[in-house]
Amino acid sequence: METALYLPVKRFLEKLGFTVKGEIGGCDLVALSAGDPPIVVIGELKLSFNLELILQAVDRAGAADEVWLAAKLSARGKGRESDARYRNLCRRLGFGMLAITNTGDVEVIVQPATAAPRRNPKKRSRLVAEHQKRKGDPAMGGSTRAPIMTAYRQQALACASALSGGPRRVRDLRAEIPDAGKILLHNVYGWFDRAERGIYVLTDAGHAALKRWPQQPPDLAVAGNPAP
Repeated sequence: METALYLPVKRFLEKLGFTVKGEIGGCDLVALSAGDPPIVVIGELKLSFNLELILQAVDRAGAADEVWLAAKLSARGKGRESDARYRNLCRRLGFGMLAITNTGDVEVIVQPATAAPRRNPKKRSRLVAEHQKRKGDPAMGGSTRAPIMTAYRQQALACASALSGGPRRVRDLRAEIPDAGKILLHNVYGWFDRAERGIYVLTDAGHAALKRWPQQPPDLAVAGNPAP
């Protein structure tokens, strides 16, 4: 599975001083430096180096300062990582190449170009915002089947946790969950129902979501007070 490559690449980039999070904006991983503005690094993972991996990197390049292609090191050393044409193509495109061994070690095959031009500032901004809003690193890079734990889903689950004990006012949730009003109003996942103006309750779907993704209830100042 491609997810098996995520942690070795994450550790590699963390040693370079980046904060790494998986599955952001369609990218297998996004890493940010501590500067302002941060350096944006995008990583794409595949079980082997192939054309599809390069095409994915081309699609991501406009939003990144650096792009790394990462794949398993071929068993006999005869994969694309040993093909001079493949390596030269990555150099011309400015992409780095990382080969992951069976023991989880990371070998740098090609260094990425530095200070790549930014062609898509809007996409870049969305990646940075999502990275900074997410709590922790809840999504393993390379995941394809499980729902992605986005910052929005994290806040929606926080709302669900707060409502699990009974109805709550929107205004009582905003201190801990800044986007509570929008999340409850739009009800993207079908987890909430409006009991009356400004007061919401949790639906059966919301209770099911909390069973799937257990939460620590937010420390709401009014959590012990029933809504009127």
